[in-house]
Amino acid sequence: MYHSKISGLGYYVPENIVTNDDLSKIMETNDEWIQERTGIQERRHVIRGEDTTTSMGVKAAIIAIERSGVANEDIDFVIFATLSPDYYFPGPGVLVQRDLGLRTVGALDVRNQCSGFVYAISIADQYIKTGMYKNVLVIGSELHSTGLDMTTRGRGVSVIFGDGAGAAVLSREEDLTKGILSTHLHSEGQHAEELSLIAPGMGKRWITDIITDKDPNDESYYPYMNGQFVFKNAVVRFSEVINEGLQANNLQVSDINMLVPHQANLRISQFIQQKFRLTDDQVFNNIQKYGNTTAASIPIALTEAWEQGKIKSGDLVVLAAFGSGFTWGSVIIRW
Repeated sequence: MYHSKISGLGYYVPENIVTNDDLSKIMETNDEWIQERTGIQERRHVIRGEDTTTSMGVKAAIIAIERSGVANEDIDFVIFATLSPDYYFPGPGVLVQRDLGLRTVGALDVRNQCSGFVYAISIADQYIKTGMYKNVLVIGSELHSTGLDMTTRGRGVSVIFGDGAGAAVLSREEDLTKGILSTHLHSEGQHAEELSLIAPGMGKRWITDIITDKDPNDESYYPYMNGQFVFKNAVVRFSEVINEGLQANNLQVSDINMLVPHQANLRISQFIQQKFRLTDDQVFNNIQKYGNTTAASIPIALTEAWEQGKIKSGDLVVLAAFGSGFTWGSVIIRW
C-alpha cells in the first residue's frame, strides 16, 4: 500500500480580464450588486478561437508536469474534470493525451462539476494507493463564458462564472505519514435540477428540439441555479465533509494549516471560515479575481496558495467542494 502526493501544480487563466464594470455595460448590474452577493470583482473570459477547455488544461498541465520533475513518458494515466468539454464526445482527456504527446495511457473524464477536481483527485489517489499507477495527471478546466446568457435576464448566473484551468500531478509516496490521508465523496441527486443545464441532452431536449422550436425565450440551454437553495445546502455540506475528513484522521480543526474551498461564492467561504473559527491565514480565496471556475477553482487556488508560500512541507491542507448534482467532497493532505 502506498500514499499519493501532489508532486506538481500549475494553472492557466486567459489574459482577457472582465470586470464588474465591464458587465454593467451589457446588462443591468453594477459592481456593488455583484460584490455584495458574491465577492467577485473580476473574472477571465477566453477570446474565441484562442483557447478551449482542452488547450487551457494542457497549458496548466505543462506547468504541473515540469514542476513535478516527472517526464511526460512517466505519466501513467490522465483524469480530466470539466462540465464544459470541447466536444459532446469524445471527452477532453484523450485530447490532452494527444496534445501532450503522452504514451497511449488511459484517459478518464469526470463530470462532477464543482466537485469534479475533488472526485478526480480521489480516483487518482485510489489508483496510486493500490500500486496500479505511479504518476497520474489530474486536470480541472472550464470554459463558461461562451455558454452564458450575457443579458440582464441571465445576470444572476452569468456574473459568477469565469474561465480557467488548474492541474496537479499525483505521484507515489512511500512515507504513509505524508500525502493524501483520505478522501470523502457524497451525492444527493434529488436536488439535481436546482443547479443544472438541461439542454442539449438526449433525455429531454436535444439539438433537434431547439432548432425545431426556434424559441427566442428558450432558456433550457443556459445554466439554471436556485441560488438561495444552493447556498443553504452548501454551507451545511461543506461543514459536514470537512469534519468527516478530520474525524477520519483523528484531527482537530486547530490542526488545519490551509483550507482551500471550491470558489463558489466568497460569502460561502466566509461563512465556513467563521463557523470553524479559522484565521485569514488558514483559508485561501481567489474568487475575487477569477470568479467561479467550477472544476478548475480548487487547483487554481491551490496552485496560487503554494506559489505564494502559504503551503509548506508538513502542513495539513484540506480541500473541500460542493456543487451541481448535488455532489460534494473533501481531501485531507499532509503536505
